[in-house]
Amino acid sequence: MADSTAAGTARQATPREGRLAAHEQAVARLAASYRAIPAHVPVRLAKKTSNLFRARAKTDAPGLDVSGLTGVIDVDPDARTADVQGMCTYEDLVDATLPHGLAPLVVPQLKTITLGGAVTGLGIESTSFRNGLPHESVLEMDILTGSGEIVTARPEGEHADLFHGFPNSYGTLGYATRLRIALEEVDPAVALRHLRFHDLDELVATMGVIAETSQHDGTPVDYLDGVVFSATEAYLTLGTKSPLTGPTSDYTGMDVYYRSLQHDGPSPRTDLLATHDYLWRWDTDWFWCSRAFGAQNPWVRRFWPRRYRRSAFYWKLIALDHRFDVADRLEARKGRPPRERVVQDIEVPLGRTAEFLHWFLREVPIEPIWLCPVRSHDRWPLYPLRPGETYVNVGFWSSVPRDPADPGATNRLVEAEVTRLDGHKSLYSDAYYSEDEFWRLYGGDTYADLKRRYDPGSRLLDLYSKAVRRK
Repeated sequence: MADSTAAGTARQATPREGRLAAHEQAVARLAASYRAIPAHVPVRLAKKTSNLFRARAKTDAPGLDVSGLTGVIDVDPDARTADVQGMCTYEDLVDATLPHGLAPLVVPQLKTITLGGAVTGLGIESTSFRNGLPHESVLEMDILTGSGEIVTARPEGEHADLFHGFPNSYGTLGYATRLRIALEEVDPAVALRHLRFHDLDELVATMGVIAETSQHDGTPVDYLDGVVFSATEAYLTLGTKSPLTGPTSDYTGMDVYYRSLQHDGPSPRTDLLATHDYLWRWDTDWFWCSRAFGAQNPWVRRFWPRRYRRSAFYWKLIALDHRFDVADRLEARKGRPPRERVVQDIEVPLGRTAEFLHWFLREVPIEPIWLCPVRSHDRWPLYPLRPGETYVNVGFWSSVPRDPADPGATNRLVEAEVTRLDGHKSLYSDAYYSEDEFWRLYGGDTYADLKRRYDPGSRLLDLYSKAVRRK
């Protein structure tokens, strides 16, 4: 007869142990799906969402099974760290950390961006002037490399080269399955001050001082970004961690966040948002891009279901447009040429930012423009920002009339100007660099060494083929 007493006292697995066991099983399925993909077939993730804007060659091959790698394994409030699966969205990550009064050091603007995607493909937000880019909060990560091995990469040790070379590699060196990241304390709310500037040079100078001192007029600044509407109307938004002491604004309904910045007069406009709502203030309208779908028209917005006022849904509309050329067909019916998509984030040194803004406003008919300062704290060879120097991310996301003789004319123009100003651009969208220039800007020999070590059979695409050739 079995010992029922012993069986009854057997220790049950803790929730964390259960999540770890499920994670290990998911990693095993991922590795098996990788081995099952034929050697001549491109390797891609089998996922439903993407925040890439560059087109890719179509394939009918099965993707990597990442179905079990979408959650948070553990949050340690005492150590202020989290162990997170690579395909976990920031929306789910924030939901897991905020109850502890904690948040990731950098939370990119859109809810469906994944932690692994932000690390291998870069991300940025209004804490980046303090905390750098998302990969700078990573303490260690497990990576499925091109050779099919799972390795743990840390800032020091055997795989330190992969740790530092992984950011901006876009899945061409491997895929992160688990990341341990640092968290920081947050307050229940964020108090905002929107400062208006009539002069871009003054705005950039003020941004530089705040990025250096983390304060303005004696008040701490914990979050910093800006929006340019024109050469004579631009704003810096200064956020300060705050207790929840009064009514807060809600920009998921009829009100549109970026319009709340605009005001006349010398005094700042103030606002208060719950921290959760501040982190996702841009997602409801995908910054301002929802206006392209009519979602900012009050009559349309009133009947637009709230659950569809989010970037993930706008992405579905963009995908339909790409599939059926809806926008170009409408332009043709109006007797106008097709349009060139100009969807880019670039970084230039603070001292060249005003110069770039004046050039852009003269040459490219796109507004508004987003500004976000960033200071990197280490060297990351595939996206080489000088540590300790302030750069400014400039984001512009729209389209312009296409030149029939050169469909990428405006993007090429932007690339040339950014390079002239000692900057870089993110690779999530269309790129037109020559191969020599690309490798000079994005890691060159260092990338080649990493590729030889971690993907010796060239099982994964190389970065140029993926970012520029769109394979």
